[in-house]
Parts: sequence; C-alpha cells; structure tokens
Amino acid sequence: MSKKVLVTGEGAICASGKDPAEIWDAARAGRSAIAPIQQWDSASWPSKLAGEIADFNPRTLVEDRKLHKLVRRTDLLGLYAAAKAIEGAGLVAYRDALDPTGTDLFNDRTAVYVGSGGNKYQDQYDFFPLLTDAAGDLGAFGRELTGTVNPMWLLRVLPNNVLCHIGIRYNFKGPNGCVTNHGVSGTLAIIETAAALRAGEADQAVAVGHDAPVEPENILHYHALGLLAADTIRPFDAGHSGSILGEGAGALILETESAAHARGAKVLGEFLGSGCVTEAEGLLSVRGDGDGLARAIAQALDDAGIGTAEVGMVVAHGNGTPISDASEASALRRIFGTTPPPVTSFKWAFGHLLAASGIIDTVLALNSLRHRLVPGIATLRDLAPACKHLAASAMPQPPRSDVALVLSRGFAGTDAALLLRASASAGDN
Repeated sequence: MSKKVLVTGEGAICASGKDPAEIWDAARAGRSAIAPIQQWDSASWPSKLAGEIADFNPRTLVEDRKLHKLVRRTDLLGLYAAAKAIEGAGLVAYRDALDPTGTDLFNDRTAVYVGSGGNKYQDQYDFFPLLTDAAGDLGAFGRELTGTVNPMWLLRVLPNNVLCHIGIRYNFKGPNGCVTNHGVSGTLAIIETAAALRAGEADQAVAVGHDAPVEPENILHYHALGLLAADTIRPFDAGHSGSILGEGAGALILETESAAHARGAKVLGEFLGSGCVTEAEGLLSVRGDGDGLARAIAQALDDAGIGTAEVGMVVAHGNGTPISDASEASALRRIFGTTPPPVTSFKWAFGHLLAASGIIDTVLALNSLRHRLVPGIATLRDLAPACKHLAASAMPQPPRSDVALVLSRGFAGTDAALLLRASASAGDN
C-alpha cells in the first residue's frame, strides 16, 4: 500500500475571488478585498469592515434551488468549493466510465472530511421576533413556537450539512467526518483525510473547510475581546492591531498515489506530513514562546521525514493580533533559527476565514509553489520588534524549494501545521 498522498483537485472562494487562480492573483498583485460590511447597516458598529463575497448569489454557487431552503450561507460556500475541486479532479467523469461493479467500489472507497465553523449566532434569529412578542412569557413563547419558527430550522443549522450533502449529491459512501474546532477545522479536515488514505480506509477523498462568521453579534463579541483591527490586517507589522473576519471556503481532492495513477489524474502536489497540538492553557490564552506551534511544526517535519532546510516557504497564520504574531514569530525562530524560509500570510487580502482559513491557505500555498513565487504581505511596512527575524516582506519572494509549511491556529491554544510539495508537472507560470 502506497503511503503517498497526492493532491489532484482544488477549489476556493472568498472575497478575493471564486477560484484559486483568481484569489492567488489578487494576493500577488497586493489587492485587498476587505471593505465596509454590506450585509447589514454597520454604521453604529464599533467594527465596520469584513472580507465579504461581493454580489453573493446562492443560485450561482449551488444550482439545486430546493437545497437553498435547507442550508446556510456558509454551507453554500463549502458545497461550491467542493464541487469545483471534484470537477477539476475529474472524479465523477472517471467514475461514470466504470462498469457497475467498479462504480460501486469507487463510491465505497471515496471519503469526505469537512471542517465547519459549527453554529452561528444567526442560527437563533428565527426566534427573535417571537421572543419580543412573548415579552418574557415562556408559555406564550412555547405555544407560538411551531407556528412562527421555520420548520426547517434544525436542518439548516446542522454543522455537518456540507458533509452530508456532498455524500448525497455525489453518492460518496466512504469514511466521513465533520470537524468543528474553530480556526484549525479546515486544516484538521486535510489531516484526517490524509490519515484515512494512509491507513488504507479510502482511495480518494474530498477535504473541505468553510465558514461565514461575518455576522452582527459575532463582530461585537470579537471586538469586545479586542481581536479586531480598525482598518486592516497587518501581519507581523509594527502597526498590527488585530484581525478582520472574512467568509469563504476551500477544498482539496486527495488520493493515494496508486489511485491517482490508475485513473491518470493530474497531480497538483503531495501531502507530506502534519502535526496538531494544544497548549492546554485556556480558551483565549496564547503562549508567548510559541511552544504549541513549534511542537506542531516539529511533528509535521517528523511525519514528513524532512529537515528544516528543505522547507521552501511558510504560509503563516498571520492574523494580525500582536500577541499571536509575536508568538508565531517565536515558534518560527525556535524551528528555523537564523535561516528562515520566506514567510507570507494571506489574511490581509480577504480576512480571517476561521474554519476555512487553513485549507484556503493550503490551496494558495500550492499555487505559490507552482508559480515559484511567494506573494508579499501587502500591508507590511515595518516588522514588529518581536518579528524582526522573519523573512517576511511586502514584496514577492522566490521560495527556496518546492515544499511549503502552512500554519493554522484557533481558540483554546490549538495549533496545526501542514507540509506539502508542489508537483513539478503542474507548474503554470
């Protein structure tokens, strides 16, 4: 059994574009899609910016109009990214050419793993008018509940909607799992997918991460925690003051080497290794020494069987909050010493996508390697004192090899790291 896990398809959507090439081109050109919030009147909100998808139209994302009644905005994004990755990899076309026995086996050996943001505050909005009318009378609230709240409410708020509807739409019946672990959810979807393929549990799989956290109450809570910037995200910059939320989704098709070669798939890259740890110190705490992230990177290097000198570039978490940036810089210093590879981050371009951030960063990392160009951090002017040792720049840099390290972080001190290699045959300069 081959232990190699190959990437054969990709999809992505966020404020910067609706496919990986468009998003990567925007980052390379230094274009930010962060803008004033359009989903509601945010004039009285303390934070007024977000990375929203312009001209959001559900019908252009998911053709099945009946499905729109059963899923949320975030689910539409995840289903769209997954569909693009599946189409690009040619999975359905290959399966449809098989005989019935081969088709059944293909479906049974196709896995789906999804990183989801879980429930959102907007999931409760159906109850607000009735709560107001009931004026604190829970008896009145209960009597009118079934006639007021959408009967599809429960189905719409399920965190595994993308997971189940991918299976239903494509008839994929292999292993599946839904990860709801804040900012590392999408990254963990990739890690779980690779583990299933390496263990021989599946031959090919869809990995997805999606989130749509741009919502009034969510913005207020993040602001109250002091996590949001007033103007833009400035990763590792002396003027960094916080993050800005965005919405989006990313998807990858991963296959065993034997499965990919058997169907003549175009190989975009290779999953090399991963690591995931927790600092176990609190919901919002971040260790200043970067211990958790450094351990995750060390695990990934060990899993991949490579040394630090072989890493050609780093896509950092880079969320623009001073504490996280400094901690991340400490972790990279601990791992790479005085010879770090080029470091970039993409959140300045489209916002922090939370559960989708790690997987869309992975998609963009592979695109960077294929173009042999590490996009600069356009909002970077002067590195913060704690980040001076990083090889980060506002200008593009060449990667020093064909291997990328992608970092992801979330609440409760969760840290994850991925290592990937781009396929030489997939280059598109």
